[in-house]
Amino acid sequence: MRTIEWVDGAVEIIDQTALPREVRVLRLHTVPELVAAIQSLAVRGAPALGVAGAFGVALAARVHADDPEALAAAVNRVETARPTAVNLARGARRAAAQLRRGPEAVLAEAYAIRDEEIAASEAMAARGADLMVELCGHRPRLLTHCNTGGLATVVLGTALGVVYELHRRGALAGVVASETRPLLQGARLTAWELSRWGIEHQVAVDSAGPFLMARGEVDAVILGADRICANGDVINKIGTYSHALGARRAGLPFVVVAPESTVDVSTPSGDAVPIEDRGAAEITPWSDAVNPAFDVTPRDLVTAIVTDRRVIRLDKGQRV
Repeated sequence: MRTIEWVDGAVEIIDQTALPREVRVLRLHTVPELVAAIQSLAVRGAPALGVAGAFGVALAARVHADDPEALAAAVNRVETARPTAVNLARGARRAAAQLRRGPEAVLAEAYAIRDEEIAASEAMAARGADLMVELCGHRPRLLTHCNTGGLATVVLGTALGVVYELHRRGALAGVVASETRPLLQGARLTAWELSRWGIEHQVAVDSAGPFLMARGEVDAVILGADRICANGDVINKIGTYSHALGARRAGLPFVVVAPESTVDVSTPSGDAVPIEDRGAAEITPWSDAVNPAFDVTPRDLVTAIVTDRRVIRLDKGQRV
Protein backbone atom coordinates (compact mmCIF):
# COMPACT_ATOMS: atom_id res chain seq x y z
CA MET A 1 0.00 0.00 0.00
CA ARG A 2 1.36 3.42 -0.92
CA THR A 3 1.33 6.24 1.62
CA ILE A 4 0.11 8.78 -0.93
CA GLU A 5 -1.34 8.45 -4.41
CA TRP A 6 -3.40 10.31 -7.01
CA VAL A 7 -6.64 8.45 -7.69
CA ASP A 8 -9.39 9.67 -10.03
CA GLY A 9 -8.76 13.38 -9.56
CA ALA A 10 -8.07 13.38 -5.84
CA VAL A 11 -5.17 12.71 -3.48
CA GLU A 12 -5.50 9.58 -1.36
CA ILE A 13 -3.36 9.18 1.77
CA ILE A 14 -3.06 6.75 4.63
CA ASP A 15 -4.21 8.77 7.65
CA GLN A 16 -1.21 8.44 9.94
CA THR A 17 -3.09 9.96 12.87
CA ALA A 18 -5.34 6.87 12.98
CA LEU A 19 -2.50 4.32 13.13
CA PRO A 20 -1.91 1.80 14.60
CA ARG A 21 -5.50 1.20 15.65
CA GLU A 22 -7.01 1.74 12.22
CA VAL A 23 -5.77 1.79 8.63
CA ARG A 24 -7.86 4.66 7.30
CA VAL A 25 -7.57 6.13 3.81
CA LEU A 26 -8.45 9.80 3.36
CA ARG A 27 -9.54 11.13 -0.01
CA LEU A 28 -8.61 14.80 -0.45
CA HIS A 29 -10.33 16.78 -3.20
CA THR A 30 -9.24 20.35 -2.41
CA VAL A 31 -6.13 22.29 -1.44
CA PRO A 32 -7.54 23.22 2.02
CA GLU A 33 -8.17 19.53 2.72
CA LEU A 34 -4.62 18.63 1.71
CA VAL A 35 -3.09 21.48 3.72
CA ALA A 36 -5.09 20.39 6.78
CA ALA A 37 -3.83 16.83 6.33
CA ILE A 38 -0.24 18.07 6.14
CA GLN A 39 -0.56 20.30 9.20
CA SER A 40 -2.30 17.63 11.29
CA LEU A 41 0.42 15.10 10.30
CA ALA A 42 -2.08 12.82 8.61
CA VAL A 43 0.60 12.79 5.92
CA ARG A 44 4.20 13.44 7.02
CA GLY A 45 7.82 12.52 6.35
CA ALA A 46 10.04 14.60 4.11
CA PRO A 47 9.80 12.51 0.88
CA ALA A 48 6.05 11.96 1.29
CA LEU A 49 5.60 15.70 1.84
CA GLY A 50 7.45 16.39 -1.41
CA VAL A 51 4.95 14.21 -3.23
CA ALA A 52 2.08 15.81 -1.32
CA GLY A 53 3.31 19.26 -2.35
CA ALA A 54 3.36 18.25 -6.01
CA PHE A 55 -0.06 16.62 -5.88
CA GLY A 56 -1.37 19.69 -4.03
CA VAL A 57 -0.33 21.91 -6.93
CA ALA A 58 -2.01 19.44 -9.29
CA LEU A 59 -5.22 19.88 -7.29
CA ALA A 60 -4.88 23.65 -7.43
CA ALA A 61 -4.27 23.59 -11.18
CA ARG A 62 -7.55 21.75 -11.74
CA VAL A 63 -9.70 23.73 -9.32
CA HIS A 64 -8.38 27.22 -10.21
CA ALA A 65 -7.48 26.80 -13.88
CA ASP A 66 -9.37 29.99 -14.82
CA ASP A 67 -8.38 32.15 -11.86
CA PRO A 68 -4.64 32.96 -11.80
CA GLU A 69 -4.83 34.90 -8.55
CA ALA A 70 -6.61 32.09 -6.69
CA LEU A 71 -4.22 29.58 -8.24
CA ALA A 72 -1.17 31.45 -6.99
CA ALA A 73 -2.67 31.71 -3.50
CA ALA A 74 -3.47 27.98 -3.44
CA VAL A 75 0.05 27.04 -4.53
CA ASN A 76 1.48 29.28 -1.81
CA ARG A 77 -0.72 27.60 0.81
CA VAL A 78 0.62 24.20 -0.17
CA GLU A 79 4.24 25.35 -0.34
CA THR A 80 4.18 26.97 3.12
CA ALA A 81 2.01 24.47 4.99
CA ARG A 82 5.03 23.30 7.04
CA PRO A 83 8.22 25.37 6.98
CA THR A 84 11.03 23.07 8.15
CA ALA A 85 11.01 20.09 5.76
CA VAL A 86 12.51 21.25 2.47
CA ASN A 87 10.82 18.58 0.33
CA LEU A 88 7.33 20.07 0.65
CA ALA A 89 8.23 23.44 -0.84
CA ARG A 90 10.59 21.84 -3.35
CA GLY A 91 7.91 19.45 -4.65
CA ALA A 92 5.32 22.21 -4.87
CA ARG A 93 7.66 24.55 -6.74
CA ARG A 94 8.75 21.87 -9.16
CA ALA A 95 5.14 21.04 -10.04
CA ALA A 96 4.23 24.74 -10.19
CA ALA A 97 6.92 25.27 -12.83
CA GLN A 98 4.64 23.31 -15.19
CA LEU A 99 1.53 25.43 -14.60
CA ARG A 100 1.95 27.36 -17.86
CA ARG A 101 1.59 24.05 -19.72
CA GLY A 102 -1.71 23.17 -18.08
CA PRO A 103 -3.09 20.81 -15.40
CA GLU A 104 -2.05 17.58 -17.12
CA ALA A 105 1.56 18.70 -17.32
CA VAL A 106 1.48 19.56 -13.62
CA LEU A 107 0.09 16.13 -12.79
CA ALA A 108 2.71 14.44 -14.97
CA GLU A 109 5.45 16.24 -13.01
CA ALA A 110 3.86 15.18 -9.72
CA TYR A 111 3.84 11.57 -10.91
CA ALA A 112 7.52 11.93 -11.83
CA ILE A 113 8.34 13.16 -8.32
CA ARG A 114 6.42 10.22 -6.82
CA ASP A 115 8.26 7.72 -9.00
CA GLU A 116 11.63 9.27 -8.17
CA GLU A 117 10.96 8.91 -4.45
CA ILE A 118 10.03 5.25 -4.92
CA ALA A 119 13.26 4.60 -6.83
CA ALA A 120 15.22 6.57 -4.22
CA SER A 121 13.91 4.36 -1.40
CA GLU A 122 15.12 1.23 -3.16
CA ALA A 123 18.56 2.73 -3.85
CA MET A 124 18.99 3.99 -0.27
CA ALA A 125 18.02 0.63 1.17
CA ALA A 126 20.73 -1.21 -0.74
CA ARG A 127 23.45 1.40 -0.26
CA GLY A 128 22.63 1.91 3.41
CA ALA A 129 22.57 -1.81 4.20
CA ASP A 130 26.03 -2.21 2.70
CA LEU A 131 27.32 0.67 4.83
CA MET A 132 25.81 -0.63 8.08
CA VAL A 133 27.48 -4.01 7.60
CA GLU A 134 30.75 -2.21 6.88
CA LEU A 135 30.44 -0.08 10.02
CA CYS A 136 28.93 -2.60 12.44
CA GLY A 137 29.61 -6.07 11.11
CA HIS A 138 26.98 -8.75 10.60
CA ARG A 139 23.60 -8.54 12.37
CA PRO A 140 23.75 -5.20 14.19
CA ARG A 141 21.07 -4.02 16.61
CA LEU A 142 19.96 -0.58 15.49
CA LEU A 143 18.22 2.34 17.18
CA THR A 144 15.80 4.40 15.10
CA HIS A 145 13.99 7.63 15.80
CA CYS A 146 10.69 9.04 14.53
CA ASN A 147 9.26 7.17 11.52
CA THR A 148 11.30 6.64 8.37
CA GLY A 149 9.46 3.78 6.68
CA GLY A 150 7.03 3.69 3.79
CA LEU A 151 4.70 5.96 5.74
CA ALA A 152 7.30 8.73 5.51
CA THR A 153 7.99 8.17 1.82
CA VAL A 154 5.69 6.40 -0.62
CA VAL A 155 6.88 2.83 -0.11
CA LEU A 156 9.75 1.15 1.79
CA GLY A 157 11.36 4.21 3.41
CA THR A 158 14.67 5.92 4.14
CA ALA A 159 16.39 4.66 7.31
CA LEU A 160 13.71 2.05 7.90
CA GLY A 161 14.15 0.92 4.31
CA VAL A 162 17.77 0.12 5.23
CA VAL A 163 16.52 -1.78 8.28
CA TYR A 164 14.15 -3.79 6.08
CA GLU A 165 16.92 -4.59 3.59
CA LEU A 166 19.19 -5.83 6.38
CA HIS A 167 16.33 -7.99 7.64
CA ARG A 168 15.75 -9.34 4.15
CA ARG A 169 19.43 -10.30 3.93
CA GLY A 170 19.34 -11.99 7.33
CA ALA A 171 21.81 -9.37 8.57
CA LEU A 172 19.81 -7.70 11.37
CA ALA A 173 19.67 -8.64 15.06
CA GLY A 174 16.81 -6.32 15.98
CA VAL A 175 15.62 -2.74 16.36
CA VAL A 176 15.05 -0.34 19.22
CA ALA A 177 12.42 2.17 18.11
CA SER A 178 12.59 5.43 20.01
CA GLU A 179 9.01 6.43 20.84
CA THR A 180 9.51 9.99 19.55
CA ARG A 181 7.67 12.63 21.50
CA PRO A 182 5.30 14.37 21.35
CA LEU A 183 3.20 12.39 18.85
CA LEU A 184 4.83 8.98 19.34
CA GLN A 185 5.63 8.47 15.68
CA GLY A 186 8.18 5.83 16.63
CA ALA A 187 5.93 3.96 19.03
CA ARG A 188 2.87 4.19 16.80
CA LEU A 189 4.14 4.21 13.21
CA THR A 190 7.60 2.64 13.21
CA ALA A 191 6.52 -0.18 15.53
CA TRP A 192 3.49 -0.78 13.29
CA GLU A 193 5.65 -1.03 10.18
CA LEU A 194 8.25 -3.26 11.87
CA SER A 195 5.46 -5.57 13.06
CA ARG A 196 4.06 -5.84 9.53
CA TRP A 197 7.53 -6.77 8.27
CA GLY A 198 8.05 -9.35 11.02
CA ILE A 199 11.13 -7.57 12.39
CA GLU A 200 12.00 -8.12 16.05
CA HIS A 201 11.88 -4.81 17.89
CA GLN A 202 11.37 -2.99 21.16
CA VAL A 203 10.01 0.49 21.80
CA ALA A 204 12.07 2.69 24.13
CA VAL A 205 11.23 6.05 25.68
CA ASP A 206 13.19 8.84 24.00
CA SER A 207 15.41 9.59 26.99
CA ALA A 208 16.53 5.94 27.27
CA GLY A 209 18.41 5.95 23.96
CA PRO A 210 21.80 7.27 25.14
CA PHE A 211 21.70 4.98 28.21
CA LEU A 212 21.01 1.92 26.03
CA MET A 213 23.95 2.92 23.85
CA ALA A 214 26.19 3.24 26.90
CA ARG A 215 25.17 -0.24 28.07
CA GLY A 216 26.07 -1.80 24.74
CA GLU A 217 22.48 -2.68 23.82
CA VAL A 218 22.66 -0.76 20.53
CA ASP A 219 25.33 -1.02 17.81
CA ALA A 220 24.43 2.09 15.79
CA VAL A 221 21.86 4.83 15.34
CA ILE A 222 20.14 5.12 11.96
CA LEU A 223 17.51 7.74 11.19
CA GLY A 224 16.22 10.12 8.53
CA ALA A 225 16.22 13.87 7.96
CA ASP A 226 13.81 16.63 7.05
CA ARG A 227 16.60 18.80 5.70
CA ILE A 228 20.35 18.39 5.22
CA CYS A 229 22.17 21.71 5.06
CA ALA A 230 25.10 22.60 2.82
CA ASN A 231 27.59 22.19 5.67
CA GLY A 232 26.19 18.77 6.66
CA ASP A 233 24.05 19.88 9.61
CA VAL A 234 20.99 17.63 9.89
CA ILE A 235 17.47 18.84 10.67
CA ASN A 236 15.29 16.04 11.98
CA LYS A 237 12.60 15.21 14.51
CA ILE A 238 13.20 16.56 18.00
CA GLY A 239 15.34 14.11 19.98
CA THR A 240 17.77 13.41 17.15
CA TYR A 241 20.44 15.65 18.67
CA SER A 242 20.25 13.78 21.99
CA HIS A 243 20.75 10.44 20.22
CA ALA A 244 23.70 11.90 18.31
CA LEU A 245 25.34 13.00 21.57
CA GLY A 246 24.74 9.58 23.06
CA ALA A 247 26.22 7.84 20.03
CA ARG A 248 29.31 10.04 20.11
CA ARG A 249 29.87 9.33 23.83
CA ALA A 250 29.45 5.57 23.26
CA GLY A 251 31.59 5.55 20.12
CA LEU A 252 28.79 4.29 17.89
CA PRO A 253 28.06 5.11 14.23
CA PHE A 254 25.37 7.76 13.71
CA VAL A 255 23.99 7.40 10.18
CA VAL A 256 21.46 9.62 8.42
CA VAL A 257 19.52 8.25 5.44
CA ALA A 258 17.64 10.68 3.19
CA PRO A 259 17.13 11.18 -0.54
CA GLU A 260 19.00 13.80 -2.52
CA SER A 261 15.74 15.76 -2.59
CA THR A 262 16.27 16.44 1.14
CA VAL A 263 19.76 17.89 0.63
CA ASP A 264 19.41 21.68 0.58
CA VAL A 265 22.66 23.31 -0.53
CA SER A 266 20.92 26.71 -0.53
CA THR A 267 20.74 26.57 3.29
CA PRO A 268 24.26 27.07 4.66
CA SER A 269 23.76 25.58 8.13
CA GLY A 270 21.18 24.57 10.70
CA ASP A 271 21.16 28.09 12.12
CA ALA A 272 19.33 29.27 8.99
CA VAL A 273 16.44 26.77 9.23
CA PRO A 274 13.06 27.81 10.67
CA ILE A 275 12.16 25.31 13.40
CA GLU A 276 8.43 24.64 13.70
CA ASP A 277 6.96 24.79 17.22
CA ARG A 278 3.71 22.88 17.44
CA GLY A 279 2.37 24.59 20.56
CA ALA A 280 1.49 23.45 24.05
CA ALA A 281 -1.78 21.66 23.27
CA GLU A 282 0.01 18.55 21.98
CA ILE A 283 1.84 18.19 25.30
CA THR A 284 -0.28 19.50 28.15
CA PRO A 285 -3.61 21.35 28.49
CA TRP A 286 -2.79 22.89 31.88
CA SER A 287 0.59 24.57 31.43
CA ASP A 288 2.59 26.52 28.91
CA ALA A 289 5.14 24.44 27.03
CA VAL A 290 7.90 24.57 24.47
CA ASN A 291 7.30 22.07 21.69
CA PRO A 292 9.83 22.26 18.83
CA ALA A 293 9.05 19.65 16.20
CA PHE A 294 12.67 19.42 15.03
CA ASP A 295 16.21 19.94 16.22
CA VAL A 296 19.61 20.52 14.61
CA THR A 297 22.38 17.92 14.77
CA PRO A 298 25.78 19.45 13.91
CA ARG A 299 27.72 17.75 11.14
CA ASP A 300 30.60 16.78 13.46
CA LEU A 301 28.28 14.31 15.25
CA VAL A 302 27.25 12.56 12.02
CA THR A 303 29.21 9.55 10.80
CA ALA A 304 27.69 9.35 7.34
CA ILE A 305 24.82 10.51 5.18
CA VAL A 306 23.35 7.96 2.77
CA THR A 307 21.34 9.21 -0.19
CA ASP A 308 20.00 7.45 -3.25
CA ARG A 309 23.12 8.53 -5.17
CA ARG A 310 26.04 8.47 -2.71
CA VAL A 311 27.47 7.87 0.74
CA ILE A 312 28.97 10.98 2.34
CA ARG A 313 31.42 10.07 5.09
CA LEU A 314 31.42 13.20 7.20
CA ASP A 315 33.62 11.41 9.71
CA LYS A 316 36.30 11.24 7.01
CA GLY A 317 36.01 14.89 6.02
CA GLN A 318 33.83 14.44 2.94
CA ARG A 319 31.52 17.32 2.07
CA VAL A 320 27.87 17.49 1.12
